[in-house]
Amino acid sequence: MAGFLDRAREQAQNALNQGRQKVDEVQAQRAGNDLLKKLGAAYYAERRGSGTPQATQDALGALEAHIATHGDDFLRGA
Repeated sequence: MAGFLDRAREQAQNALNQGRQKVDEVQAQRAGNDLLKKLGAAYYAERRGSGTPQATQDALGALEAHIATHGDDFLRGA
């Protein structure tokens, strides 16, 4: 009986870990999409004359930092 409970506990822990990993992936994807949107808005504002090159550069830097940490998988859906 103890072996059964140990296996059930292990399976439950594995499922929990997979769920957490998926949540982390979704959160990283959303954050990447938000940064991409901010970069687009900063670039648009700069081109229209109401933004600055520095704001565009800052948005690009934040996006590049996110990609360095989490990868660029979120770009495939863009």
